[in-house]
Amino acid sequence: MQHINQIYINGAFVTPQGDELFDLFNPATGQRIGQVRLANEQDALDAIAAAKRAFAEFSQSTTDVRIGYLKRMHAAVESIEDELTHAIIEEYGAPISRARWMARHAASVLQDAASVLENYNFTRRIGTAEVVMQPLGLAGLITPWNSNAGFICAKLAAALAAGCTAVIKPSEMSATQTFIVSRALHDAGLPPGVFNIVTGRGETVGAVLSTHPDIAKVSFTGSTAVGKTILRAGADSLKRVTLELGGKSPVLILDDADLNVAVPMALQAGFMNSGQACIAGTRILVPESRLAEIEALMIEEVAKVQAGNPRDPATAVGPMVSHKQWERVQRYIQIGVEEGALLLAGGPGLPEGITAGWFVRPTVFSRVNNQMTIAREEIFGPVLSIITYATEEEALTIANDTPYGLQAYILSSDPQRAHRLASHIDAGRVLINTLAHEPLAPFGGFKQSGIGREYGTFGLEAFLEPKSILS
Repeated sequence: MQHINQIYINGAFVTPQGDELFDLFNPATGQRIGQVRLANEQDALDAIAAAKRAFAEFSQSTTDVRIGYLKRMHAAVESIEDELTHAIIEEYGAPISRARWMARHAASVLQDAASVLENYNFTRRIGTAEVVMQPLGLAGLITPWNSNAGFICAKLAAALAAGCTAVIKPSEMSATQTFIVSRALHDAGLPPGVFNIVTGRGETVGAVLSTHPDIAKVSFTGSTAVGKTILRAGADSLKRVTLELGGKSPVLILDDADLNVAVPMALQAGFMNSGQACIAGTRILVPESRLAEIEALMIEEVAKVQAGNPRDPATAVGPMVSHKQWERVQRYIQIGVEEGALLLAGGPGLPEGITAGWFVRPTVFSRVNNQMTIAREEIFGPVLSIITYATEEEALTIANDTPYGLQAYILSSDPQRAHRLASHIDAGRVLINTLAHEPLAPFGGFKQSGIGREYGTFGLEAFLEPKSILS
């Protein structure tokens, strides 16, 4: 049983002033594995004060100094890959292949930020003006449970590269990962107060970061509902806000696609991260003329998708993060049945042979109308909907008929045709015949999938404010 009783403020591990104990669980067994002592509002205020003290000097540091810090942080996080991978599996339930990628991603984003900084010009001439990119100030960084370590490092990397100091509120459900990453970042030897990590609830620590006048910038990844609350909370002080929120991503299978390639890829896009991904391709748009063929292939391919022990290399879908999340996904599966969708594979209850843990059967509905609940709302689990279209124009209409616009996928044997359609899809990223991630390209959403962009130069500039100097 693990007990985490410290947070990180002003360069040191300290005992929170908050006294609430939050239980940690292994979602693959449903068993309690530890407790974390949560920070309260006063802890958040102490962290903000430390970041404010550190900002005056850190914001004036040279690019070379900050590159050095980022590279040391990268080396420190890289050195804990095995420990972090184990924690991601134990605490979050990610399949081992995904957990390993997540641990490596937490390190690589720090090196990526250093690379961006090496080639970034903070001063440029525009007309008669000298334009200087200036650090915004103190940053409040709020991270989710579905990739906690990666988001801590990615958001922090961008903030520090810009010359901002930061207070991080990670998910309380991911406290083991947070503590491991905090130790590594501490070992990198940055000045006290430059970054602070305060594990607490959103309604306490998160609320302070969203409203405190000394916080100039909030970067949040999570649900659209919470993102709207943060946006409203920051309005009084006109905080700069980056929000990476929900999604209901379309996977557009064109009529020229090789279905033996497209169908397995569509399932990978939908079931990635056990379906607990804002970018998951949960709406599979298929030509109605090939529906029967696609349904047959789907049944065959879903049968190959193993849900179960996340430590088994053959497992593709791990458990939901919590019993509450499991119940949410089960409710949506029942709604799909009640709304008249055809249950093609999976369904309610635990996968066959599993008697414990918060596992969901990989589920695919067909004959779904885009106005059904399961096609409109983000489920955040391994539940996919097949929707038919008759023409390209109808496919685009359906793809864009959603309040979200984070990511989209196009599967086709004609790259030129796919690129043409991609230009008409309202999404921050469109992936054509790939599931690849480009760490230097901007990431973020259209519509209710968010505001602003992360990663690369766009992510760096989200923590900068341009100043024009004329003489």
